[in-house]
Amino acid sequence: MPARYTLEDFAFDLRQGIAPAHLWVGSGRTTVGVDAATVCGVRGSFAPPYAAPDSSLRVEFEVDGVRIPDGTRAGIAGAGRGLLHAEGTWWPHQVTRRGTYHQYRDGRLMSLGVHSTLTPLHEQAGYALRIAVRNRADHPVTLTVRPVLDPGGPCQVPLGEWGWSPPTPGTPASEVGRGRWRAGDVAVELSTEDLSQVVPAGAEVDVVLAVRLGAVGELPPATSIRTWDEAAVRRWGARAETALANLPRLETDVPGLDAYWRRSLASGLVCLWDHPGFVTSPFVATSGVDGGALCSYAWDTGGYAPHTLSLLLGESTPQVLEALMAADLSKSYAIAPDGTGLGVPYAYSGSSLVALANAMAAQQGISAELVGRLFETVTAIDAHFPAVGELCDYGTQHNLLEMRSSGWEHVVASPNAERAWSLDTLAALAEASGAGLPVTSMRERADRIRRAVANDLWDPDARWFASRYPDGDTEIVYSIQAFDALRSGACTPAMAAALLERIRPGAFLGTYGVSSVSAEDDVHYELGDVDWSGGGAYTGEGPLLALTLWERGEPDLAWDVLRRLLWMGEHFPYFPQEHYCDRPGTPPVGRRGNIVAGLAGAEAILTGLAGLRPQPDGSLVISPGTPPGHVTLRGLRFRGHDVDVHLSPTDREVAVDGQQIPLEEGGRTVVVGGRDQKP
Repeated sequence: MPARYTLEDFAFDLRQGIAPAHLWVGSGRTTVGVDAATVCGVRGSFAPPYAAPDSSLRVEFEVDGVRIPDGTRAGIAGAGRGLLHAEGTWWPHQVTRRGTYHQYRDGRLMSLGVHSTLTPLHEQAGYALRIAVRNRADHPVTLTVRPVLDPGGPCQVPLGEWGWSPPTPGTPASEVGRGRWRAGDVAVELSTEDLSQVVPAGAEVDVVLAVRLGAVGELPPATSIRTWDEAAVRRWGARAETALANLPRLETDVPGLDAYWRRSLASGLVCLWDHPGFVTSPFVATSGVDGGALCSYAWDTGGYAPHTLSLLLGESTPQVLEALMAADLSKSYAIAPDGTGLGVPYAYSGSSLVALANAMAAQQGISAELVGRLFETVTAIDAHFPAVGELCDYGTQHNLLEMRSSGWEHVVASPNAERAWSLDTLAALAEASGAGLPVTSMRERADRIRRAVANDLWDPDARWFASRYPDGDTEIVYSIQAFDALRSGACTPAMAAALLERIRPGAFLGTYGVSSVSAEDDVHYELGDVDWSGGGAYTGEGPLLALTLWERGEPDLAWDVLRRLLWMGEHFPYFPQEHYCDRPGTPPVGRRGNIVAGLAGAEAILTGLAGLRPQPDGSLVISPGTPPGHVTLRGLRFRGHDVDVHLSPTDREVAVDGQQIPLEEGGRTVVVGGRDQKP
């Protein structure tokens, strides 16, 4: 049995982080923000249905009557002589920080080493903070830890209302007793143990704090608070063991690749919630660590990394797919944690559902009944958008990319091309499952859609796709979305060549990634809307472009795209929603939380670079590429088999259950697994 990843494998040194002010950590029930300027401070927490967005916890230390603040920010008494933050480590389940205080006071050395562990709770809504203090002086000291909790305006938000934006603060809470506050029907409680102790020279003591939210009168007694964080860690460990059971380990000598792979997987892990009140467990949040986008978009869930996400979800994949299908996505873009539909129709929902179902079918199988319902769901979504011949008018940015300029709107190449791909894929799923769908007519319609994309929308002078407006006007936007039409098979060889020519520095390529709009597009390119209007991209887009290139047999160009993203693995504990492509970092304003599309990095490595491509009939086609060094993916769990792939510039090896499998003619493709196949 190959070694599996554990939570320890996702440790991240916070000294490398480039956006520490936006750091969060979650338990699957509670998420809590880290005050990066301090050793012990906390900023904000969310534990649906409870929200405390403006809450804060800070800690002061008193040693032999001397008060020592945590941090050295202006406005804090003793600024410049407080506890100094030295280092920290993020894991999916907790954050540790270390600080130091080393000062002579009245001719006597006072020296403390402080280590804090912040753990979001799972069995209760809240978090625990464990603080270890070592007395490094040569004499005993009397230590008192003084927590200062500002509960802010905690509130209760129904699960059906947790959408894109984090909940806002409610009415400020009032203190109703020592360590207890109340705001309406929401209670906040601070529990502590061992705040005052005598610390011998060279000795270490620890203090435990816990902050909980809940309904007034329903918080359980604060007994054994030292066990609460331990229970949350055990719960996370069990969740991680289940989620990572099917994922292979990556071994490589390619600089930056392993860190990028692990951080991509971490991006998926932190989007999995197992809240008892949510519609599924796990529930795949689009973001969620900062309380925003705790809803689940079909687009993010299935559109960027369906195979990797299905490996993480395992047997829970059908639940997630069913929950998305149960909502009326012809009227909504996402579901809230309780399954309630949110927002407006989104142009990419149908193809994203098909992509997730396709991955599920390959790894676990799919029933004919589900394929039939999926076909009906996708048909209903498509029917919402007016037909223009064989194509659909997808409306304005309201339903599409939300660019700040007009352009990629109405009748566009993508997602019309994805409609054709969806029909072909549904036909394949019908054949694999025995669903009684009109597969011949579906494939014929897919061909007509692709021809219409090529004939009606391709501009031979611009050598790019045009968008057609209802009044007949057209517009050229050099958007990264055109490559999705390429991936969906809507391009002739000449069209494909024209598109690929623009994947170059100064156009779509920057030193640190890709641009969502080409820098050569002087009408639409801008730096304010980084994810869709230029200067950077939505985090899933760069690796998706690399994957598209690997699938098309452009390995050198694919690697040239992916290598520009590897810096992210060194500098983010989990990937943000968007990032720049001309410098390492994210925009300085707005939410910069996590994004489930961060899994696209692992997807590009797994199904692109390594070429592990699950098929609708349950087979696994392996078309390995040629990396710039040694790359091994060991222990992919696929339909009861362990699959290993080793690649180097001169060699390719595939093994199934420890037995080497010969590559077929050309040394590129081997088929294993499947319902009726034996490796």
